[in-house]
Amino acid sequence: MNEDKDEIHVSTAKINQVCIGLLSRREHSQKELLNKLLEKGYSKDIILPVIEALVLQGWQSDARYAESYARYRIQKGYGPLWITYELKKKGIDAFILDEIILKASGSWMELLEQVYIKKYGYELLMDRQEWARRSRFLLHRGFSGAMISALLDHLNIKL
Repeated sequence: MNEDKDEIHVSTAKINQVCIGLLSRREHSQKELLNKLLEKGYSKDIILPVIEALVLQGWQSDARYAESYARYRIQKGYGPLWITYELKKKGIDAFILDEIILKASGSWMELLEQVYIKKYGYELLMDRQEWARRSRFLLHRGFSGAMISALLDHLNIKL
């Protein structure tokens, strides 16, 4: 019986050490930490209390992770739909992106315009097929159809 407690203590200490090592390199969501530790063969029953303790100590924060991840993706030219989808896959359900976009590039429309101009330049006259191709690119980047339509008007593109 005493050996089981010692084994759990050693596992807890090792899990804590692995988590701090991961978190010292970059932010991780709780779900990411859990998945990485499960892959290493640790028990979920031992992992969860360690992660909870790291949250309470301030080592891990889903909000900090989400902000860091969103800022990085905004800099890479991804829109709100793509970023929100990716954050949900990583275990972050509720997060307000608009505050980060204000700091990073001003607005979603400004970011969308930057992404579009970087890829396609200032060509203002094109056929519908070309606009559809360009729109698909922007949709895949996570911008909504409404945002893309607004860009068409904003840039005064003629079809």
